[in-house]
Amino acid sequence: MRNETRGTVELTLAMVLSGTLGIFVVESGASAFNVVFFRCLFGALALGAYSLARGYFTGHGFTPKKLGLAALGGVFIVFNWVFLFEAYEAVSISFATVVYHTQPFFLVLLGAVLFRERISAAKFGWLAVAFAGLVLVSGVRPGDTASLKGLGLALGAAVLYALSTVVTKRITGVRPHLIALVQVLVGLPLLLPFADFGAAAGLGAGWGWLAGLGLIHTGLMYVLMYSAYAKLPTAKIAVLAFTYPAVAMVADWAVYGHHIGLVQALGVPLIVLAGLKVTLPATRTAPAPADAPAPRTAGRAPAAASPAATRSA
Repeated sequence: MRNETRGTVELTLAMVLSGTLGIFVVESGASAFNVVFFRCLFGALALGAYSLARGYFTGHGFTPKKLGLAALGGVFIVFNWVFLFEAYEAVSISFATVVYHTQPFFLVLLGAVLFRERISAAKFGWLAVAFAGLVLVSGVRPGDTASLKGLGLALGAAVLYALSTVVTKRITGVRPHLIALVQVLVGLPLLLPFADFGAAAGLGAGWGWLAGLGLIHTGLMYVLMYSAYAKLPTAKIAVLAFTYPAVAMVADWAVYGHHIGLVQALGVPLIVLAGLKVTLPATRTAPAPADAPAPRTAGRAPAAASPAATRSA
């Protein structure tokens, strides 16, 4: 199998796994804080074991500053997960996932606000297109408090992810697997005061879903993604990333019978198209990966050196 073909298979599989994440969250029956706490716990075990087996701890490249940046990015990532999983409870997985994919636009806006990066007229136009798509997808009517809450939570998760990306982009020379490990480890003491272990004790079969979130969606999935990044051009990475929301919408319909309406469906291609137009030019100069706990860094090894433009939760 050719290197690029193998990378395509790896990233497609990773995005398919991402699309099932919402099902695991809902089926676990746990609160958002418990889900994220145990995702961090099982994810740390998976990423730690993989990094140890591959010898990544030797010459890790961390300095106190880089470690601090990774930890700060972890704070944003962990609460990004909490907001997103809370959104699943307020609205459908499909709705929350599509709104969550406004991440690239918040990244552009944060760049303009924090670093005074100029927003070109074309990019500003695509931001307007994305906003129009968001309005259509939301379909929120005055007084619809549940939808308004879900919309706000999903948008909050997107902002937090963008903040994590801004922070993590400043870390160079460290494998993304190790940055991801630091970020999930940060989540353990951070969420400990909010975790309800009494409720978790009675989850029963829910423990299997929680373990899956850590081992599959935070271990296997990231290993597949980081391996694929080294083999694929940026354009293909950006396009394949939209497998995630497509699978999430199909899974939500197949398992729970949820689907977005006709008017809402008109907004989806607007967000997708605008996302591609905003993401692809950006990755040529300052790549900004999306919904993974450890966005791409300028790396010490091929796995950390490839531009990433994914949007995995």
